[in-house]
Amino acid sequence: MAIVDSWTSARAARQVLALARKLLSERGQANSLGLAQELIHRMGALSAEAWPAVFDKLAADFNPEPAAVLRAAQAYADAPGTDTLRVLTELSEPPRQELFRRLNRAPGGTGTLVRMRRRLLDGLKAHPDWRMVDADLLHLLSSWFNPGFLEMRQVDWQSPAQLLEQIIHHEAVHAIDGWDDLRRRLLPDRRLFAFFHPQLPHEPLIFVEVALLPDMPEAIAPLIAKRSEPMPASSFKIAVFYSISNCEPGLRGVSLGNFLIKRVAEHLRRELPRLKVFCTLSPIPGFAAWLQSVQTLDELPGLKPAQRERASESLGRVRQHSATALASPSALEDDTLQEDLRRMAAVYLIAQTPLAGGDPVARFHLDNGARLERLNPAGDRSAKGLKQSHGMMVNYLYDLDRIEQHHEAFTQGEIAAARAVGGLL
Repeated sequence: MAIVDSWTSARAARQVLALARKLLSERGQANSLGLAQELIHRMGALSAEAWPAVFDKLAADFNPEPAAVLRAAQAYADAPGTDTLRVLTELSEPPRQELFRRLNRAPGGTGTLVRMRRRLLDGLKAHPDWRMVDADLLHLLSSWFNPGFLEMRQVDWQSPAQLLEQIIHHEAVHAIDGWDDLRRRLLPDRRLFAFFHPQLPHEPLIFVEVALLPDMPEAIAPLIAKRSEPMPASSFKIAVFYSISNCEPGLRGVSLGNFLIKRVAEHLRRELPRLKVFCTLSPIPGFAAWLQSVQTLDELPGLKPAQRERASESLGRVRQHSATALASPSALEDDTLQEDLRRMAAVYLIAQTPLAGGDPVARFHLDNGARLERLNPAGDRSAKGLKQSHGMMVNYLYDLDRIEQHHEAFTQGEIAAARAVGGLL
């Protein structure tokens, strides 16, 4: 039976590849569309076992012709100009990019390519030669999912049940515990916004959850308590982004979240002019792992000698506790330990973030133009929060008038941080 299944998968892969070559050779637009639709149908029916053969061939057989590219490059070098550059550009582009474009023109093509990349990413580590296929897909998807093409919608309790179910399923930061929990997150003092693509109108690509509050929060539990009472609109002074979740793994690497946060902030500022502060309450998912792995702070740039000495002393005291002890609720009651953890969190976020191994959430918000505003010990007392960050959470401030300035500073390796956080070093 396994032999039959393997033969069937190989045959299906060959058929898909033959149809792909035929689609690339087709000149007529009408025939091209029909072939693309047939190819989309066959790709949708491919088994998981058949896809590696397809990716192998896409990586090996759908590349530019080296000799032709070399001749075109020499022609351009000899006579730089519009015509020689056009020929070089056309010949150096992998044929699989044109294949993906033709697929994208057919109904269902966009979703097919997104799902195709999801499968490819799952096997990329074991098949590094697929990276060139991924690079072409990412290049095209980044254009097709440009925020200018995306629609931002507010999701509320009146949204279709199928959409609400997807929100519950895809929430990746603070799990939604059923319909009652979701309903609380959609009451008037809570908002949820998502990006949608015109070709995937019923599939949220990414969504952000917002709490409207009178003060900047220091703990997540009150924000997601499903039996809490809604606050009156007259108390709304601060908009807090407390969760952002990607729904489509096939779009990894396509910038969506940074544009969504900024667009939501502008929308809320127009709707509720009394909102003056936009911030986050964010996890620090890499903090605990970094604390366990870092051996010395000598190689961290940006720390002055006195700061490095204080941080090294704090690190030494923290490392006297086991990882299990640090992740226990009792650690939250040790004031000395919490002060050391605050200092080490500041070191991690300010000195380590610009480097390899920096916190991914911190990099996202700081690169997005936010400012590191405040550290919150015991901000997340959940088992997950204690394990990944010893309960520590952080507020990032989005000053809409200084976002670009902070973003530019981050690209130069500088962290925009409030004095209260910088003073912990």
